[in-house]
Amino acid sequence: MKLTLGFTPCPNDTFVFHAMVNRKIDTEGLEFDYFLADVEELNRRAFEGTTDILKISYHAYAYAADKYLILDSGSAIGRGNGPLLISKREIHEDEVKNLLIAIPGKYTTANLLFSIKWPDALNKKEYVFSEIENALLNGEVDAGIIIHETRFTYFRKGLRKIVDLGRYWEEVTGYPVPLGAIVINRAVPEDIALKVNRILKKSIEYAYTDLYSTFDFVRKHAREMESDVLHSHIEMYVNEFTAELGLEGRRAVEKLFSMASEAGVIPEPPARIFLTREQAELDN
Repeated sequence: MKLTLGFTPCPNDTFVFHAMVNRKIDTEGLEFDYFLADVEELNRRAFEGTTDILKISYHAYAYAADKYLILDSGSAIGRGNGPLLISKREIHEDEVKNLLIAIPGKYTTANLLFSIKWPDALNKKEYVFSEIENALLNGEVDAGIIIHETRFTYFRKGLRKIVDLGRYWEEVTGYPVPLGAIVINRAVPEDIALKVNRILKKSIEYAYTDLYSTFDFVRKHAREMESDVLHSHIEMYVNEFTAELGLEGRRAVEKLFSMASEAGVIPEPPARIFLTREQAELDN
């Protein structure tokens, strides 16, 4: 059986999917017709519901939850790895609501976290995430939200941090910040979906056992080619929650959706959003 699969060229995604798409592991009879795209393009594909498996923002999932379930493996969730609000000049937090803000896509979780903190800051302009630093340097916007590998390089260009939105989330909720999810179409049979989840977890495990071939695939698609940036990116975004969401990861996701829906930022998601649930959750 062949399934369509879309993920970003970012190092954490190529690290996670390398063994799966390049048949380095047993794929249990499944084949994957994959493509790479910017996260906001993947988000919009999720709204169409035509792709079997996608990496999307948790923000976007709120608008595609009727079409997809969240897999246990593959998520980008963690501590100290959230998006940053940056600028060219010094800006105080109380000024932000009146500024023109560059965002890496309307449906990114970065924009959702920003909207939770500054619900009145509505003057925004969308960019591909890799273009936001230049937009700031060229004076096109006053501030910008950066994600992915630009999180590790912005200061080299003389840009400065206003707020760490991930730290803000952790201080308010106590949970790790949910950024991106791997989702599977609800039309995919349950036994196949569970098989995909197993394969993805094995792919993550394989990546650590064959770092040479894995990093070769990562470098092939990375925008920032410096080894220290690649390693920092993967260490930050691939962690225990990537291998398996677990109870804390699921609760972090549910907290994000409950806070955002109560604030009227997103629609309330359906009752079932995860492919599987741990017994500990069912008992609570």
